[in-house]
Amino acid sequence: MAQVHTERRTHLRFDKVFTIYLSTEGGLSRGIGRNISAQGLFVETRESLALGERVKVTFAGEDGTEMTCLCEVRYQVALSYGRKDGREGNSRGVGLRIVAYEVQDDHPLLLVDRERVMH
Repeated sequence: MAQVHTERRTHLRFDKVFTIYLSTEGGLSRGIGRNISAQGLFVETRESLALGERVKVTFAGEDGTEMTCLCEVRYQVALSYGRKDGREGNSRGVGLRIVAYEVQDDHPLLLVDRERVMH
């Protein structure tokens, strides 16, 4: 009997890669944002981030526009894969949950209304 797979994620996701900037207590770094939804995103990064750490993520558009959100680190992954040339490739990343959006200088954070998931 065939088992039916149902998608648990219900939010629209962007199938596009974005350069993003991560601002932490340790400083500023760059990453690649993938699998972006209204709830969160996956970021490929060289930096190690602690679970639960709060991170500011800034998306920079090619036209100079920016959007910043406050995120919480939900999980970390380290990937090892085979490249076309036969060598081993490595990548690291974090899953981030969006907590709030910066909207204006005088009202910097707009909290995202959602239930907190406890694991």
